Amino acid sequence: MLTIKQITENTEAVIRGLEKKHFKNAKETIDQVIALNDKRRTTQNQLDKNLAEVNSLSRTIGQLMKEGKKEEAESARARVAELKEGNKELDAVMTQAATEMQNVLYTIPNVPYDSVPEGVGAEDNVVEKMGGMETELPKDALPHWELAKKYDLIDFDLGVKITGAGFPVYKGKGAQLQRALINFFLDEARKSGYTEIMPPTVVNAASGYGTGQLPDKEGQMYHCEVDDLYLIPTAEVPVTNIYRNVILEEKQLPIMNCAYTQCFRREAGSYGKDVRGLNRLHEFSKVELVRIDKPEHSKQSHQEMLDHVEGLLQKLELPYRILRLCGGDMSFTAALCFDFEVYSEAQKRWLEVSSVSNFDTYQANRLKCRYRNADKKTELCHTLNGSALALPRIVAALLENNQTPEGIRIPKALVPYCGFDMID
Repeated sequence: MLTIKQITENTEAVIRGLEKKHFKNAKETIDQVIALNDKRRTTQNQLDKNLAEVNSLSRTIGQLMKEGKKEEAESARARVAELKEGNKELDAVMTQAATEMQNVLYTIPNVPYDSVPEGVGAEDNVVEKMGGMETELPKDALPHWELAKKYDLIDFDLGVKITGAGFPVYKGKGAQLQRALINFFLDEARKSGYTEIMPPTVVNAASGYGTGQLPDKEGQMYHCEVDDLYLIPTAEVPVTNIYRNVILEEKQLPIMNCAYTQCFRREAGSYGKDVRGLNRLHEFSKVELVRIDKPEHSKQSHQEMLDHVEGLLQKLELPYRILRLCGGDMSFTAALCFDFEVYSEAQKRWLEVSSVSNFDTYQANRLKCRYRNADKKTELCHTLNGSALALPRIVAALLENNQTPEGIRIPKALVPYCGFDMID
């Protein structure tokens, strides 16, 4: 959430940034926030004056009675009663203005950094780097959903029977490959200095608002209505919320956490070839990185996270590219985001496997996540997160890009985790 200070001190810059994200009615919305804030402040000032007058009159009433000035004392009492009654109305007006302002602020996305490219959608993203190993497949190469059936690795129909579309059942070496990837990603994160967290996979609404999934992504989340809890779309939500309403010491930063969880997304409106097989699921496994940092160090933290994800893809021997997302393709909460995509040789398309984002102070302001600097003053932290990695499309690319006439080859780095070097 943007702070009132950010909006009022840099109004025009904020509006330009929101327009870069193609946020509709940016100027009108910001003007509404400023008007509500002015109303709140004006009402607060009047309330403060009234309270000061009440306190002053209350102190004089006793003295007036001692001096026998009963009429003046009664007049003062009447004025105090009048002020107190008026204060109730002022307090109600101030509370309503503050609530309305907060609700509008919740609907405003983060302002992108200047380094974010202009653009409307995915076609306007900028390719920053390409890497990995080129793949040459047999002429009769199969997509992963056919490979999964051929080698009895994943049963999509059984998932439909048990739950519905988008909930696959992993079997045998397919299940072992999943577990191998999870353990590999967690081990690599620990080697890089991340502390593993095992959080709940359901969160309350306050947590959803804290990281910005609510109200923006409410329609994409599974909601347990009886208990008013939400299934998490990513471990970012529970892990970042550990630091909600927390004041950290500067020496604690940067905080580096990782977590493996199941993730749940309704993916409403998804259809067509892009949802075939593992390309887009309602439930999937993911290892997430979360960092809490000082503003002056968050750029370095972001680069370290990018280097970490790139290192994973290199060890998995997959062809990949890194995209700097344009304003129109960025998430609601991000100030700067890079996507990692792996190339599926069998499908002839790029598959997104990670987004690594810097949220600046946007989430921290919603979370009230602060740190105490060397001068003992509290400041908002910066929050960052990234997938390292999301499994479904990694599995899809591994199966497709490593198929041979003898079977599916396992990348060298994964063999100790799988316990086998070939799926046959």
